[in-house]
Amino acid sequence: MPRPVIGIIGSSHLINNQYVVLGAGQMNAQAVSEVSGGIPMIVATDPRVVSVEELMATCDGFLFTGARPNVHPEEYGEEPTDAHGDFDRDRDRISLPLIRACVARGQPIMGICRGFQEVNVAMGGTLHPEIRDLPGRDNHRMPPDGTLEEKFELRHEVRFSDGGPFHRLLGRPAVMTNTLHGQGIKSAGPRIVIDGHAPDGTPEAIYIADAPGFTLSVQWHPEWNACADPVSRPLFEAFGDACRAWSAGALRKAG
Repeated sequence: MPRPVIGIIGSSHLINNQYVVLGAGQMNAQAVSEVSGGIPMIVATDPRVVSVEELMATCDGFLFTGARPNVHPEEYGEEPTDAHGDFDRDRDRISLPLIRACVARGQPIMGICRGFQEVNVAMGGTLHPEIRDLPGRDNHRMPPDGTLEEKFELRHEVRFSDGGPFHRLLGRPAVMTNTLHGQGIKSAGPRIVIDGHAPDGTPEAIYIADAPGFTLSVQWHPEWNACADPVSRPLFEAFGDACRAWSAGALRKAG
């Protein structure tokens, strides 16, 4: 059976303040290929060049990646402030309707960091622009200095709901994760189930209630060391299994 095609949602970057690049991190492609067992396809998130319908017909599943730009607060009914940081409106215009369409259809999705936040916003939730400013919350942002290994080191525990999907998948009630994010869930969308929290109460693991397909999403970055990490690997393996099942079903229908 051919490998499933997994769309990796890209973001806009400016080189030399002039040249726009639509891309995604190499670690995401490696995790999709080596652990999920899929063909990684970086998605140009620009509604002028691709449509949600075309993407769903081309890919078997989608990985919504982390990125420096944040979801625009207009998408959840709030005004932008300096604390909200930079935005990527073209990505918003592709990612949010794509998430809703995949959930309705049962096509597999997995969200990471910004992608985790996109899933919540797409399903009617809201975000805090800067969780480290909230009383009792920790600073979850990426350390400004150090090697990649130091920036992606395991920094806090995530505790899951007893018997929930993350507990069952990972085989343990709590795991250690990295943390490299500034924003976080403020209110969960009506169908968003928060299945894991950091010690300071920050939501870290979610899924969508009654969704017909795979929807597990995390606030941390499991693409780091995905082949060897005992938490990252099962997540990407389960996502790959769901994409293979979707691909096989699509091939049966086509045949």
